Amino acid sequence: MKPPTDAVAQAHRRLLQVIAHLTDAQVAEPSLLPGWTRGHVLAHLADAARARSRVVEHASRGELVDMWAPGERDAIIEATACRRAAEHRAATAEHSDRLERAWAGVEDWSPPTDPAVVDPVPAVFTRWRELWIHMIDLDLGVRPTEWSVEFSCHTIDILQPRLPDDVSVRATDVQRTWGSGTEVTGGVRDLAAWLAGRVPDELPVSAAPLPVLGPWPAYPARRAAPSQS
Repeated sequence: MKPPTDAVAQAHRRLLQVIAHLTDAQVAEPSLLPGWTRGHVLAHLADAARARSRVVEHASRGELVDMWAPGERDAIIEATACRRAAEHRAATAEHSDRLERAWAGVEDWSPPTDPAVVDPVPAVFTRWRELWIHMIDLDLGVRPTEWSVEFSCHTIDILQPRLPDDVSVRATDVQRTWGSGTEVTGGVRDLAAWLAGRVPDELPVSAAPLPVLGPWPAYPARRAAPSQS
C-alpha cells in the first residue's frame, strides 16, 4: 500500500476542526483513555508529530536518530498536557505542518528512519492510526463512522494478532475476512474499532461470546539493545 500521506494530511485537518472551539475547561476534562485528560491526548499527538519530523529531517541528511530518548516521550506529554486550549491548537498546527513538509521531501520510503525499530511499513501508517484512533479518545464527536474503508482494513491488518488463534473477523459491508475459525462479524469500521479497544457504533457479533482480545501488538518491534563489551 502506498504511504497515505494525503490521508494523514486530511486527518490533521480534521483534528484541527475538532479542536477549533475547544475550551480550557475541556482540555482538563478526562478523555476516553484511562488516566489521560484531553490535554494528554493532544500533547501526545503534537509531540509525536514533532518527533517524527525530527527523524525524517535527520534521515534526509543520512543521519539515523531515535524519536525519543528514554523517558522523553512521557515526560513531554506530562509537561505539556496542561497547556491552554489555544496553545494546544497552535502546537497541533505547527507540528502537523512540519511533519507534512518533512514527508513531502521523501522520495524513497524503503530505508529505515529509526535505527532502533524494525518497521515493515513506513511510519506514516502509524501516524494515520494514532490520529484517527485518538480523535475518538478526545470524546469530541468523532466516531468510527468517519473512518474510511481503507483505514479500517489497514487497522484490522495491524491488530489481527490481538485475536485468539481460532477466531476470525469477517466484514459484512466489504468482502474481507481475516483469520480462520469462529467468526466475529460486523461492519468493517466497527470491527476495527473493537480490535482497537474502542467502543464501536454497533458491537460485532459472534455465535460464541466475543473473545477476550490479547495485548496490543508490539508494532513496530524494537531491536534488542547491543550488548556492552
